[in-house]
Parts: sequence; structure tokens; C-alpha cells
Amino acid sequence: MLAFGVRIEKNGGVQGSSDPNRELLDAQALVGHLVPAGTVHAFLAEHRQRLFPDELFADLFSSGRGRPSVPAEVIATVLVLQSLEGLSDREALQAVRTDLRWKVAAGLTLDDEGFHPTVLTLWRNKLRQSDRPERIFDTVRDVIAATGVLNGKTRRALDSTLLDDAVATQDTVTQLVSMIRRTRNAIPTAAVVAVSAHDYDSSGKPACAWDDPAAREVLVSGLVNDALAILAAVDGVELDEDQQRLVGLLALVAGQDVEEGDQPGSWRIARKVAQERVISTVDPETRHMHKSRSEYRDGFKAHLAVEPDTGLITGVDLTAANAPDGVHGVALLEGEPGGLDVLADSAYGTGPARAALDSAGHRAIIKPWPLARNPRLGDDQFHRDDFTIDHIGRTVTCPNGHTVPIPPKGTADFGSRCNSCPLRSRCTSSATGRMFNVTEHDRYLADARRQWRAGDDFGDYRQHRPMVERTIAWLVANGHRRVRYRGIDRNRQALTIRAATINLRRLLNLGLHWNNGWILAT
Repeated sequence: MLAFGVRIEKNGGVQGSSDPNRELLDAQALVGHLVPAGTVHAFLAEHRQRLFPDELFADLFSSGRGRPSVPAEVIATVLVLQSLEGLSDREALQAVRTDLRWKVAAGLTLDDEGFHPTVLTLWRNKLRQSDRPERIFDTVRDVIAATGVLNGKTRRALDSTLLDDAVATQDTVTQLVSMIRRTRNAIPTAAVVAVSAHDYDSSGKPACAWDDPAAREVLVSGLVNDALAILAAVDGVELDEDQQRLVGLLALVAGQDVEEGDQPGSWRIARKVAQERVISTVDPETRHMHKSRSEYRDGFKAHLAVEPDTGLITGVDLTAANAPDGVHGVALLEGEPGGLDVLADSAYGTGPARAALDSAGHRAIIKPWPLARNPRLGDDQFHRDDFTIDHIGRTVTCPNGHTVPIPPKGTADFGSRCNSCPLRSRCTSSATGRMFNVTEHDRYLADARRQWRAGDDFGDYRQHRPMVERTIAWLVANGHRRVRYRGIDRNRQALTIRAATINLRRLLNLGLHWNNGWILAT
């Protein structure tokens, strides 16, 4: 339909297609020469139909009912350019209406007024809910494979970077008030529960003498007890999926930050922080991430696998900010042929990650963690690599020659052997003797430390691993350090489109063009 001259697609039940015949005011025919060659805009103007054909998105419109949607090549082009320039949906559609480069890139006429911004939301939702939510990234990855630019390049650098969330972090009181209010509004049974700590129909924080610890504890006790009363009331009540989610989140925020007070029925803010603490009820999937002991950020973590010579992103994922690097980094290499040299910092140097890389046939060039030191011993203390471990025979021998078995649980006990040992002051400060823990993947960690000390791969690591920082800088430019959406799935989709855009721009810089196939300039 038309509304104020702008197409609004309410259901998009039928896939639209572009007219192959140029119109009188076709932007490419009239002003295409003004778009600089070698840019993403010029490339899409020439190759968008080849890159994003209708059949690539046909499964999104299987019902065959409703009004035709905007052509797939136009939507894909807009999504790529939107990610390239870091625009919101409304800003992107304003560019469609007023920017000649966008009109040329999307194959529009000069007087085309574009479509409603919600059409982009519709398409993103369809893509995210499909069997191939990352197809735009995969399409550009297919172009990379067709060029052969990665043939013979056996290095992959793994790294991650923090992305700031799109919502404000909430304290315990704010989260409790928010979730009690939302639960009461959504569930009639909860709405009739007698509550007393706050007027949940009003906005803002409860009235409290915040500088008075006793007053704060009274408020927290009242809020927690109100939450518990609501949870008890809805227990056993039939709830739909959204209501169940609200109840689960209320239960979580009512217990994650509080502990029982000194008096029965009283509660106070706990002195500990839950590892998986929800920091916002607006986006429950965002998390705290400590960059150092004194600095932390809130949001998500982008994981990348990069070919360091070209800077091309071969794999990308997004998780909560506190997710471990190792397991997610290794997962980005699935589908890659064996024999890769994997370069990464020590965050990826866990035993399970090294074992997984070895099983996949890759070689880990990963900086090992420094060995822990006992502050009670001197500078000449022994570390674990001074012990000889027989991983096959399951024994460990100390620097003084004592050998003990390694039990199934992995903790070898030297016990009384340390009593008269002349080297004891350099080995242990325990009154009961040295305990030596051998983990399942200890061999991988010991080999990595030995190789690093020998300098086997240090030069390769220093030369090639830092190149991933260059790609990360490209990735977060133009405002992409902060995510635009709530939740992991939506922001993962945006990240994959951004990675596809970065790869496409990089390929163009390397001379990408079409000559009966995708090739790079020699």
C-alpha cells in the first residue's frame, strides 16, 4: 500500500522482484558515473543481483500469500550499506530517499521514495528465524572462496572484542521494582497480591533515605518479600510463554543479589556478586565483563577468526560478555581444513581449547598462561615444569627425585616425603607436604610452555597475531562498538552483516571483479 508516498509492507507474504527493464529516471543510467569506482556502492550497483539473487531468499516467503515485499536485492543492498555506514533504520531509509549513491547501488529511480523502516525489521526477523540466518555473511564468504584468495594461507588469528550494550545497567532495587511491576501488569493473579514496599504503578525509584543502611535494608526486605509473595501466588497458575519468562526473571533478580538478614524475613544486598548476574531486566542477556581487576564493561563479546595477511574474517560469533574465549574461538574454525596454524593470546590457551585444536589437526601457536608463584617462597622456588610428569605411566617426580603415582582424580600427594627434603623451602609452604594437580589436558599445557620457552613459534606469533587488531578496528568503526539491539540473537545477526560488509570492502580493495567468475586483480 501507499501511505504518504512511502511503501509500507505489513506482511511481506510474497517475495518481490525487480523489473529488469530500466525506467526513465533510473539512477544508475543517469548518475551512475558519479559514484566512485571501487566503492561498495558501485560494486552493488553492478553486482547486487549476482550477489543476492531472488532464490537466495525464496524460503523466507514460502506462504505465497499477501502483498509482494520489497525485492531481495534491494533489501540486502540496504542492509549492507546500513552496516557499512553505521545508520539506524530511519537514517538508512532517509539515505535511500536522498543519497544518489544508495539509489544507484539499490537500482532505484531518482524519484523512488523508498519504503517504511519497519520493512527492515520484518526482513531481519525473517532471516533470524530461518534455517540460514547468516546467509549474507555466507554469501560473501562464498565469494572469498571463489576468488581463491585464501588458498595456501594456513594461518588463522583468533581474538575477541567487547561491544557495549544498548541499555542502561540497573542496580538491585531498580531490577526488583521493574520486574515486580512488569509481572503484576502481565499476570492478573500477580496484580491482586498485596504488596507494601512500593507503589509499583508509579515511575521512578522508591522513596528511601539512601544514605541510611538500615533504611536501605528495610526497603530491600520489603521488595524481596513482595517478589516472593507474587512468586508464591503464581505457582501452579497456567501461564503462557511470555508470562513464564517474566516469572523466571523475577525469581532470578529476587535471589541473585540478596541474602538473608539477621532477623527472620529480612533481606540485604549480598556482599558477593553472582557469576551469571543479570545486570538489566530490559536486556537480560547482557553481562559484566572485567577487562582488568579494576575495569569492567557491560554488554556482549564479538569473537572473530581472521586470516592475518588479508584481514578477511573467516568466522564470527557473538556471546554474552562473560563467555570464555577458548571454546567459542575454536568453534569458529569448524569446517576449515586441518593443518592451520592458530594464533591467539593466552585467553585461548586453555587445556580443552588446545586439545580441540589438536583433534581438528591444527597447530596451536598460543601464548601460554604464566605459571603461578607461591608468595611465601623465594625467587628461586620450583614451578611445575621443574617436575617430571609421565602422562602415560601416571607418575610425577619432584626435583629431589621422589616419584609418586597420579591417582584418577589427578592430585598427586608427596606428603611425608617432603619432611626431610633439603629442597622443601623452594618447593612448598604446606605443613603436610606438596600437592601436585595433573589435569586431563596437562600435557598440552606443558608442551605449550616448553615450546614457548624454546622460542619455536615466537617470531610467527609476534609477526602475524597482531594483525587481527586491524580487522577489529575495522569492525567497530562508525559506531559499531555499541550494539543497536537487545539480546544475543539480534546482535549476532547484525554482527554477521557487519562482518560481511567488512569482507566485501576488503575484497574490493584487493581488486575484486567479475570475469565469468569472481576473481581478484593480479
